[in-house]
Amino acid sequence: MFRAGTRTAKEVAYVTAGRIIQRYQEFCLSKGIDFTRIESVQPHDKTTLFCSAGMQQYKTLFSNPSYSGTVANSQACLRMGDLDEIGDGTHFLHFTMLGLFSFRQMAVGEAIDFWLEFLERIGLHPDHVTIHPDRLDEWGPLYRGRVPIVPDPECIWSDGDIRGYCTEFYKDGIEIGNIVNPLGTCIDVGFGLERLDMIVNGTLPDDALATLRKTAMRIIESGYRPGNKEQGYVLRKLLRRIAVMGGALDHPFFEREVERQNGLRARYWQLRERHPDKSPQWWFDTHGIDVAEMTGHAGEQG
Repeated sequence: MFRAGTRTAKEVAYVTAGRIIQRYQEFCLSKGIDFTRIESVQPHDKTTLFCSAGMQQYKTLFSNPSYSGTVANSQACLRMGDLDEIGDGTHFLHFTMLGLFSFRQMAVGEAIDFWLEFLERIGLHPDHVTIHPDRLDEWGPLYRGRVPIVPDPECIWSDGDIRGYCTEFYKDGIEIGNIVNPLGTCIDVGFGLERLDMIVNGTLPDDALATLRKTAMRIIESGYRPGNKEQGYVLRKLLRRIAVMGGALDHPFFEREVERQNGLRARYWQLRERHPDKSPQWWFDTHGIDVAEMTGHAGEQG
């Protein structure tokens, strides 16, 4: 237990993770690479509701054969596809990605050297890396025997438009990051800050409720409000799930959502005998009621 005057566990986790970002920024600048911190999860284009990867804002540069340069960043990301995986210690829903992006300037071998050097600086040495069999003969020697190599035919990355082979880094059975070679001419690197923090500083992963709370607050801090569409709907969904799981969030948006849900629940139990054959979609479209959540509280109705 923390004594009065000392940092809380949440504050300690924030400081240790922030220290890794700071060291990464200093490392990039020492290499002459511009660095940017981005804490908002607002997307950089209209292909996603939230920023899902650090490379999102650079898509046009990857595809522009006349552009050459290298940049780095730390980017707040949110992937709702991980919602059902949270609490397993490796999926965070909201997370920060440490990125390195080179457009027809840095070679794969240089990117490997860059990341092995940085990881050593923070006291982390990968247990092994994976390489696609098609690139094993070419990329394997680039590691120069410093890390065991495992062939993996899954080492291909694509966002639907841009595609490339990749090599992935593992520690304690967890993938901590990868180096992608988009179009065969560029470099797209992403390492998960939270996973690095767990390994380097021994930070314990959040449970599901803490993850939901942090994600909801990140969405709010990025400028969104609960609503019926797009980002607002996602936020409302997270607030509902926090309430259903018996959690709480110290924010007016959560308090209003709980009141709204209580009103919907009362309406559902009042109307359901009149509409016993209506589909869940009808309930949602007509009254904004999620039947699965209402029936989850059936025991409360006696």
